[in-house]
Amino acid sequence: MTIDTNIHHVTKPGANLFRELGFTPEEADRFQAESQQQINDTKVLKEQLMGELSKWISDNHLKQAQAAEILMVSRPRVSDVVNMKVSKFTIDTLVNMLSRVGKPVRLAIG
Repeated sequence: MTIDTNIHHVTKPGANLFRELGFTPEEADRFQAESQQQINDTKVLKEQLMGELSKWISDNHLKQAQAAEILMVSRPRVSDVVNMKVSKFTIDTLVNMLSRVGKPVRLAIG
């Protein structure tokens, strides 16, 4: 058995993947807009959580190495939080980090 490793199609950056998957233009545009909204909402939530962690570090006058020890992560991970590198974190990870410093997260829906 051979495995085909050739690239047959590449979606260009910014292209509507839903159109390429065969959805009607109306459906594809709607799905694209909904998808982008979900991505933006997730980014905003991560930024809020990271902002709380950064504020806690600042308010407690901690160096990144000290914060890393308390948060049980590496110092570079703390740097990523402080520098708002949202793509490097899941919401779960940020919630767990906040919980470790006594800042439980409550979710409000609606």
